Amino acid sequence: QVQLVESGGGLVQAGGSLRVSCAASGRTLSRYAMGWFRQAPGEEREFVAIISWSGARTNYADSVKGRFTVSRDNAKNTVFLQMNKLKPEDTAVYYCAAADFWGGSSRLRADEYNYWGQGTQVTVSS
Repeated sequence: QVQLVESGGGLVQAGGSLRVSCAASGRTLSRYAMGWFRQAPGEEREFVAIISWSGARTNYADSVKGRFTVSRDNAKNTVFLQMNKLKPEDTAVYYCAAADFWGGSSRLRADEYNYWGQGTQVTVSS
């Protein structure tokens, strides 16, 4: 089993930056593709980004492309989401998730992930 814990959320002004982290325990993350999702109040959970097990491949939602960067440090069993030029519409609970397979050519659906964290709140004020 893999336990995922997000951290680093908080309150930031529009235009600012924030980095959220996802630390894993139980198993090494190096065998998993890692995704980030977010869910705003009253909205469905939406895909944000995904990174392959090696870090060589990434994929982003159009709404965050050019502003967010996903990375990972397998030695530290941690995945990161660097968020720049934040907008109020980025306000949401951010979740990380682990998938034991990703072909790299298309995004995974939420139900294709094996493990989820509990989420961390990101609030962007205008």
